[in-house]
Amino acid sequence: MTSPVRVAIAGYKGKVGSVLAAAFQIEPGIDYVGGIGRGDDLATFLHEKRPRALVDFTRPTESMHNALAAVAAGAAPVVGTTGLSTADIDKLETACHAKHVGGIVAPNFAIGAVLMMHLAETAAPLFDAVEIIEMHHAAKLDAPSGTALSTARRLAARRKDRPFTHSKAEKETLAGTRGGEEGGVGVHSVRLPGFVADQEVIFGLPGQTLTIAHRTTSREAYVPGVLLAIRRVTAEPRFYRGLDQLLGLRND
Repeated sequence: MTSPVRVAIAGYKGKVGSVLAAAFQIEPGIDYVGGIGRGDDLATFLHEKRPRALVDFTRPTESMHNALAAVAAGAAPVVGTTGLSTADIDKLETACHAKHVGGIVAPNFAIGAVLMMHLAETAAPLFDAVEIIEMHHAAKLDAPSGTALSTARRLAARRKDRPFTHSKAEKETLAGTRGGEEGGVGVHSVRLPGFVADQEVIFGLPGQTLTIAHRTTSREAYVPGVLLAIRRVTAEPRFYRGLDQLLGLRND
């Protein structure tokens, strides 16, 4: 019989971490060994608890330290914290390879959100213009969200030498009204109480639009994806950049 996977959480008191902690305690095949918070002794915790995976939902300023410490201790990092740079992710992947442990950094662990991005990529070559509206809770630290930024970059890449057209206002009477732009993709961030994490991708052609949307009604949406990631990265020493790679929706 296979032994349960020992799992710890960095940020276990946070909005996502607390939901994951509750789910792990009743999940078959998962041995939740505890959580680590800001100011706690991470090295001692990892030495004493010896998790096989460390799930991180903290802040960008803390996440890399936590993930690299996990790798040094032989634990696979499962990182849901957004705002990490490409250089940070490269560094973490290199560390995982050197220690022969698996790992994953994902802008979103909700399976529906991953499919939303995949479907948007499919539509991208067929439309001339697209804008992204992402809506999150008021306490979210970064804007745009990691999911929105990843979506925009992937859509732009699908167009190759035919960039999207992004119309500029002839007169912008309120600065920033047209949002940001990434590769011809307009990006707008909404921060309001009542939202968890929603995103719409709106494509346009003359006479028609296509909207691909994902709604998150609770943070339980992240549990299946995180569990899938834990089981995969502890079973093989492979590093993933996104849940879509793990699901076989993207091979790069």
